[in-house]
Amino acid sequence: MGRGRLEAFSDGVLAIIITIMVLELKVPHGNDLEALRPLLPVFLSYLLSFVYIGIYWNNHHHMLHTVQHVNGKVLWANIHLLFWLSLVPFATAWAGENNFSQWPMVLYGFVLLMSGVAYYILAQLLIKLHGKKSTISIALGNDVKGKISVAIYSVAIALAFVNSWISLALYALVAIMWFIPDSRIEKVIENGAG
Repeated sequence: MGRGRLEAFSDGVLAIIITIMVLELKVPHGNDLEALRPLLPVFLSYLLSFVYIGIYWNNHHHMLHTVQHVNGKVLWANIHLLFWLSLVPFATAWAGENNFSQWPMVLYGFVLLMSGVAYYILAQLLIKLHGKKSTISIALGNDVKGKISVAIYSVAIALAFVNSWISLALYALVAIMWFIPDSRIEKVIENGAG
């Protein structure tokens, strides 16, 4: 089966996730800039999560651009990824509303960790479906960046029990790492591999 419906459905779910997150930004009670101060943690958590959803959308789009078809296993792996991403608004709201305290940051990190694992599973199933010499396999290679991300999430979760602000910094570090454009797939496509 073609990849079009999977891509369209995923785009729709990610758009809804962003919509849910923005609805958590409440209008302050007051008409001066001081009224915005209590909302700063909520806005910062929204900003970080918005960047993460954007990164997943971008990478998901690029990854699907390298494949010709999908199967039932890929569809379920994609649903698995979307499940974890759909929890981002809840984790975001809890972290922001509680000033990035310990347990909200543990949950936030766990959701990011599981999203990373789910994305890895999806990529591996697509590689298995298309073969080791396929465009996606060549483009992703050993996916060192993905593996480093999962390791950092794991460390950040553990460090939330020591200092939740360190966890937040590590989550932001991973976002920065992925925000810098990853041109592996584009380079492979331009060079005509696969």
